[in-house]
Amino acid sequence: MSDNNSDPRVTVVIPVRNESRFIDRCLQSVFSADPVLGGMEVLVVDGMSDDGTRQILDDWHRRQPNLRVLDNPQRITPTAMNIGVRAARGKWIMIVGAHCEYPADYFRRCLETSQRTNADNIGGGLITLSEANGVEGKLVRALTTHRFGVGNAGCRIGASEGWADTVAYSCYRREVFERIGFYDERLVRNQDYELNRRLAKAGGSIWHSPDITARYYNQGSLKGLFHQAFGTGQWNTWMWYIAPYSFAWRHAVPLAFVMALLSVVLLFFASPSLGLSALTLILLPYFVLACLSSLQQSLRHGIWMLPVLPLLFFAYHVAYGAGALWGIFQLCIKQSPVQLAVEPWPGAGSHRAWPRTNRVID
Repeated sequence: MSDNNSDPRVTVVIPVRNESRFIDRCLQSVFSADPVLGGMEVLVVDGMSDDGTRQILDDWHRRQPNLRVLDNPQRITPTAMNIGVRAARGKWIMIVGAHCEYPADYFRRCLETSQRTNADNIGGGLITLSEANGVEGKLVRALTTHRFGVGNAGCRIGASEGWADTVAYSCYRREVFERIGFYDERLVRNQDYELNRRLAKAGGSIWHSPDITARYYNQGSLKGLFHQAFGTGQWNTWMWYIAPYSFAWRHAVPLAFVMALLSVVLLFFASPSLGLSALTLILLPYFVLACLSSLQQSLRHGIWMLPVLPLLFFAYHVAYGAGALWGIFQLCIKQSPVQLAVEPWPGAGSHRAWPRTNRVID
């Protein structure tokens, strides 16, 4: 990494809250990165951590003059991102996560790819690992690295180079935020996906490069993964409510699956035979796909997991779909967080078109 620069070319923003288990190795990878022409600054935005994270950051700050630590009194991710973006001095702003380690060429590749493609946002994929190395950690990894588990999200299952709807983490040109606004602080989750869909809606471009990867540490337990899935399902529906352009079919499939299962339960009361037929029609193809996917993952990660993976795929999808259904219910009774919150800025959601131009940043 280059020496301190009063006008750095790149700003790296890292939102954190209680990340004492991860932040040290994250920063170690960031400050071990290849030098970036023009300089790079690192902004860590701390959500008032109380687990020792701040002490680790203070120690890094004493050693690295390019590191600034900013406070985030709201303690939520989108606010942290916006604090970092507003404080950034670079012409490129890279939003990264504390749960990751970055290869030495990560930031250099992002910058080079942005210059080569002239895209508004650049990113890559994740090499998904687990917080834990035991049985549950390996199962979590198997569930979240297969198309059957997470859909066609290229940043998680791998995709070829080209235009995309979203990427893992992001390298934005600074002007993106000047054109379409900041992260929507009503969205405690999914704020990055919404911003990318808003960018696309405004005529901007997103480029995925398989050469840009980060090592991501996922949940360490099945309970944590299912809890995360339920919450993500909720926030998907709330995101659709305030930003309909963010809708994606891959996010809605688990919801449709759970609604179909609930419909079968109701059908049983009217006609048990019809209910059984409908249940077979739904679950038979599902578990055929689940078993085939489980076989593929078992051959990659350990044949011992083959008997349990089909049921875990089922539980994962049900948790996701149930969360989405619960989110819709809360919308119906007007008790969702996004309905109770105020707009993050005047006119949020009414974004003007952004015609494409050939932009070059020196």
